[in-house]
Amino acid sequence: MTEVETIPVQGEGSLEGPRAWCHVMYGLHAVSAVVGIMTSAWIVTAFLFSWPSIVAVIINYLTRDRVRGTWLATHWRWQMRTVGFAVAWLLVTGLLFVTFIGIPLAILVIVSTGLWVLYRVIRGWLALLDRRAMPVPAA
Repeated sequence: MTEVETIPVQGEGSLEGPRAWCHVMYGLHAVSAVVGIMTSAWIVTAFLFSWPSIVAVIINYLTRDRVRGTWLATHWRWQMRTVGFAVAWLLVTGLLFVTFIGIPLAILVIVSTGLWVLYRVIRGWLALLDRRAMPVPAA
């Protein structure tokens, strides 16, 4: 089992700005996922390639130094790991699509990854609302 990094809540008042940015990032990712649900796009492809998620990733990279060492850093890492693993699974899906035999498995992988992305966005956002850190492996 991986060890989970625990970061205490401290200086809560100074984190309201970054916490608001974290809400914005979760909201942008959620918009992308909803676009995937409501259109012909897959959830995971909308999550990775639509403008709202791209903007969220840019915000994540530009603001991550402001939350380093706080409980909010776990949310920044949670979101980036979600994007990273979604990219990895999308690459696996692409490799499976190359073969005719792998197409049913590729569809299963892409649907499962889309549901997993929804779970990660919802779980992260609910934890942020409760001011809880996310259980991410220690760096």
